[in-house]
Amino acid sequence: MIKLTVVYVLTGLMFAAFAVLSALDAKNPKRFGNAAFWGLVALSFLAGDYLGDLGNGVLVLGLALIAGLGWLGRGQPATTTPEERKALAARFGEKLFVPALTLPVVLLFGILVLKPLHLAGQPLLDPKQATLISLALAAVIAVGVALILLRQPLISPLQEGRRLMDIVGWAALLPQLLAALGTVFALAGVGKVIGGLVTHYLPMDTRAAAVAVYCLGMAGFTMIMGNAYAAFPVLTAGVGLPILMHRFGGNPAAVAAIGMLSGFCGTLMTPLAANFNLVPPALLELTDRYAVIKAQIPTALILLVANMVLMYVLAFPH
Repeated sequence: MIKLTVVYVLTGLMFAAFAVLSALDAKNPKRFGNAAFWGLVALSFLAGDYLGDLGNGVLVLGLALIAGLGWLGRGQPATTTPEERKALAARFGEKLFVPALTLPVVLLFGILVLKPLHLAGQPLLDPKQATLISLALAAVIAVGVALILLRQPLISPLQEGRRLMDIVGWAALLPQLLAALGTVFALAGVGKVIGGLVTHYLPMDTRAAAVAVYCLGMAGFTMIMGNAYAAFPVLTAGVGLPILMHRFGGNPAAVAAIGMLSGFCGTLMTPLAANFNLVPPALLELTDRYAVIKAQIPTALILLVANMVLMYVLAFPH
């Protein structure tokens, strides 16, 4: 059975290659900081299970130290110039979309064809992780298709990947770190503490007040944690389950679904959601790194109010 471990190994090897290429980049004055940072990331994927909780904690502190002290810099990998890219785009035309379209095709093939397959009585892919494994397979095949179709050197995917990681920097790890933080908060019982504080200091004797507290809390906590999935167990355990569902008889599916949408409104308004809000300005090299957030705030606030109205109307029996 192919398990998620294979994806971790592939990811770890990729970051290890970034670390080696960074160390060899003499044009980057902070090359050893980059090498150390991506090397630690590679170590977490390749040997995280063997390091234990203490070892992984020390590793995360090392990552924070390197990033916090400003030891990361932008390298200058061997790549094409803007003029060469324009020429290649004119040469290959619509063929440039083939590698990108390969991703969804292979992903669907993995989910619809490979996932149901069994060998020697065992599933070929781990059923719980079939989507992620299929996505990794699709990425590898898409890279291969791009190399063959565009006739690029074998090292080019790694160099371009390193260039992308250098542009994004430490923010590339925020989704992973914030998801882990949400799990830690849930296990530590933060939801019960939040619920106790909210019920003690905020009046929730009416359904409208409870809906407002839950939806606003989901948006606000998501802005703090950068991830609605991390905020969801905390606010649902503290407010959603005991107040909206048990006290006011709210439909669990409706409360949870609209609560998540309220959290996503917070995602639109926080720099901690780096993969959505900081990575695009970095890739586009915008002068204002918060330009995406500023453009999204009006829409997020309107949607948040709409979610509160929808929950009040749809999530409770008439």
